[in-house]
Amino acid sequence: MSLIKHRVCNLLAVAGLAVTTALAAVQQAEARETVRFATSNVGSYGYAVGSVISDVLQRNLGRDYALVVQPYPSTSGAMRTVMDGDGEFAYTADVGMRSLYDGDRPYDNYEPRAGRLVHTLYVYPMETFMLVPSNIADRFDSWADFDGEPVFFTPAGFMNWLNMRRIFDALGYEFNHVEIDSATVADAFEAGSIVGSAGYTTAGVSLPTYWREAELRADLTAINPSDEERARLEQAGLVPQQVDPEDAFSQDVGVDHIWGVPIYFAYNVRPDMDAELVERVLNILYENVDTLVEGDPGFRPLASDFVGTQAAGVAANPDIPVHPGLANFLKANDAWNDDWTIAD
Repeated sequence: MSLIKHRVCNLLAVAGLAVTTALAAVQQAEARETVRFATSNVGSYGYAVGSVISDVLQRNLGRDYALVVQPYPSTSGAMRTVMDGDGEFAYTADVGMRSLYDGDRPYDNYEPRAGRLVHTLYVYPMETFMLVPSNIADRFDSWADFDGEPVFFTPAGFMNWLNMRRIFDALGYEFNHVEIDSATVADAFEAGSIVGSAGYTTAGVSLPTYWREAELRADLTAINPSDEERARLEQAGLVPQQVDPEDAFSQDVGVDHIWGVPIYFAYNVRPDMDAELVERVLNILYENVDTLVEGDPGFRPLASDFVGTQAAGVAANPDIPVHPGLANFLKANDAWNDDWTIAD
């Protein structure tokens, strides 16, 4: 064989090997199942949480799966994307699930192309409570004293506003919301245009920026629901949780602990997602809660009671179906309620 022919044969062999390797890589990539987390916009807490979860899952699910975080401008946009078949896990919350199933805005006249979300994975709480200026705090003994009073319940239509609306509905109180710029809460207190405002923490520790600014300009007192009100809320599936004010506020808010009603934020899926995969996802996260906390301290409530958080998310809307994978997980951990419905 001539030298030229020998070199040509070598080149063809190398080219053939490269093509074979490339085809194998393509086939391997095609064999991987993509799991997309549709979340809120980059820089939001929902995006940060989704990134930590997807990282933990990627390391534990192995090469058969490709985890992808896809941000959207709004929570409802993320939900619609998954319900229309263009994602697997959608960032949402128990109050958003309520709006979806009740057909409230922005889901009125909306028909998902692939299927509605069901209870699947609840990841962190946001606790909503009531605050008043300290100079009128003696007028308030419980949440009944806000019945019909002008209150800023956080910006209208947002999650904590929706939470306070369902709280007042459960208690039978008039929800008299006064819309203001959230940056002007201290000014509204001083002017007397509102008597109180809803406040909230993320995972029991983090105040939103506008409350950080408001507490620098106003003396605040937290008003807790009475024992009787807490019992009525529990009956409605809205179980108040304690927040340590020293973890959240830089000032004394007049109570040893704050009672807040949590919103449970979630990454939920459609019923058609594989039940074994969903149960596997839950077990991986359950077994790696310490790693989640290392990624973001907001996972501490989840780490302290992973199973209880899942059950509480379902209990907030017990009429909404539960994904079979979550149902299996709750049954295995003795947290299933036979009154709940498993999604078809």
